[in-house]
Order: sequence, then structure tokens, then C-alpha cells
Amino acid sequence: MKRLVVLSGAVILSAVPHAALARDYGQQGAVFPVIETDLLTVIQNKLATMQASGALDRANKELAARTEARVKRPPPVKGIVVASQSRSWIHDPTITVEQDLRDAKGRVVVARGTRVNPLDTVPLRQRLVFLDGDDPAQVAWAMGRTTALNAKLILVRGSPFALMKAEQRRFYFDQAGTLTTKFGVRAVPAVIEQAGRALKVSEIAIPKAKEGGK
Repeated sequence: MKRLVVLSGAVILSAVPHAALARDYGQQGAVFPVIETDLLTVIQNKLATMQASGALDRANKELAARTEARVKRPPPVKGIVVASQSRSWIHDPTITVEQDLRDAKGRVVVARGTRVNPLDTVPLRQRLVFLDGDDPAQVAWAMGRTTALNAKLILVRGSPFALMKAEQRRFYFDQAGTLTTKFGVRAVPAVIEQAGRALKVSEIAIPKAKEGGK
């Protein structure tokens, strides 16, 4: 019986025109327009204020100085220590292609699943020598055993610009430890050289200079 009452009420309600159910409740409380300052205008006003006070010029100069200092002397690679004992291992650079590589016409050049060794097409003609540029012993060791033709000198610490000026030799820097991480180098000096279709990685403990130069 209760179900019939509810159903009858629903039928009656649906039969009443919508206009008869509409009611104007009027305005309840104060109404304010939405006002939001344009973000671009805020930025422009802030820059104008900084420009007028000279703060903008100072900020630009400080940014340029920090950038220059970072370029001349990048942050040292974390986790790299001086080699206390020599060790070496073989690194296989072979990779497995995860998806088909196609040319401009859509033809498959290298199929997915193919194993590719980069050394087959681009051999490592120069050794990669990693060293601490702030360690005079390592710098002297590298300079005495390599030339610009057979090796690239890569710093994990120090200023490549200062060393280039002092040694008249090009120096590089392992930014963010990309190469040392890839090859598992944890101590310097270290040398990477090609050994057949693989790479030989060596960390070398160099003799310490004797006191008095003896």
C-alpha cells in the first residue's frame, strides 16, 4: 500500500507544469562581482618596480656571475674518491633495440630485438681519462702519459678552464657524473679504452710523490 502512495505522488508531481513549481526566492544577502588581478599585469608591475629601484639590474648581474662561475668550475661529481688500489673490468656497450627503427620512408632499418654494438660503427679512437683537476699529482700523471691525439682528459672536480690555460691542453668535465655513472667508475684517475668489441675500464692507483721530491 505504501508503494502505491509513493507512485501516485510521483505521477501527480510529474503532471504539474514546471512553471507552476518555479518560485523566485529573491536576493539573499549582498552580491559582489568577481575581481581577479591579471597575472601578467602583476608580473609587469613587479618588474617595473624592480627596474626603477635597480633591483632588476642587480639580480641580472648576480645571475650572470653565478652562471659564469658554474661554467668555469662545475659542481664536483659526487661519490668519486682517489684510487687507493688499481682494478679493471670489461664493459659491454651492446644494447638491445626496444622498437623498430625506421627511415624517412617508414622502412625498418633495425628490427626490434636486434642487439647492436656501437663500437662496430663508431670505435673509441681516444682513451677517456678521468681525473681530479684539483689534485696536482693526477694532473701531472695524465699530462705525462697522454697526448691530445690519444686521449681526452675529463675532470670530475676542478676547473677545466684554469687547466686549459695552465697546461695548454683541452680539458672536459663529466657533468653530473653522467659518464662515470654509466661505466661504474668510483675512483680516479681512471681510463676507458677499447678492447675489441668491448671497453676496458681501469681505476689506477698512482704512486704518491715522495717528500722532498726524492
